[in-house]
Amino acid sequence: MLLAAWSLWHREIARFLADRPRVFSSVGQPIVFWLLFAGALRGSFRPGGLDYGEYFFPGTLAMVVLFTAIFATITVIEDRRDGFLQGVLVAPVPRAAIALGKIAGGATLAVLHALVFYALAPLAGVPVDLGSAALVFLVLVVLAFALTAVGFTLAWLMDSTAGYHGVMMVGFMPMLLLSGAFFPAGGAHPLLAAVMTVNPLSYGVALLRHAFYGASSAATAGLPSPGLCAAVTVLFAVTAFAIGTAVVMRRTARDVT
Repeated sequence: MLLAAWSLWHREIARFLADRPRVFSSVGQPIVFWLLFAGALRGSFRPGGLDYGEYFFPGTLAMVVLFTAIFATITVIEDRRDGFLQGVLVAPVPRAAIALGKIAGGATLAVLHALVFYALAPLAGVPVDLGSAALVFLVLVVLAFALTAVGFTLAWLMDSTAGYHGVMMVGFMPMLLLSGAFFPAGGAHPLLAAVMTVNPLSYGVALLRHAFYGASSAATAGLPSPGLCAAVTVLFAVTAFAIGTAVVMRRTARDVT
């Protein structure tokens, strides 16, 4: 099982590195987003006493992970269209290995992209030290695994990239916008604040802020506790992977067509 999962993981990484325009856009896109939002909203409000660019930095890391997870899992649809996925499904390997390999590959790419952007933290005025860097890395790994598993599950159920993009706009974008990445829940409409409370990504973003600033900082005032954030984020990852694996294990006529 592990050999099959490693082979699929390796294929995802090699496939990405071979696509140079995709590499360039993946690195440049979050930088452009951060510069535009940080510049446009710089004087609008100062959540937690932070400059908006500094506040938005952890949110941008979450955005990098989410977008990479989305685009990495599109390969599931492409593999089915090209016939590769059908070949893997009839091979004598556990189907759980398919889920593990594809999800691990997408999660690895998401973490690598986020780390490239994280290297710019000092330029954004975000505090960086060895301890916080290790915590940020751990949070990114769990968050990347969770979001890639969600993307994988949806992609597995889709027949076209157009349909997947539609689901992305309806599902993933509101998840990001209502995660606390762009604005704190305290200043939102009560209905939106309630949605943010049940949004699992909100706890991942909050956990990133705790990793950057610590639980006792003014920058994390009003956020759920680090323990609660960690528990919800890990549960999110485990549940998403379990659902993704269950979907792959279910045999349908589409598996051989």
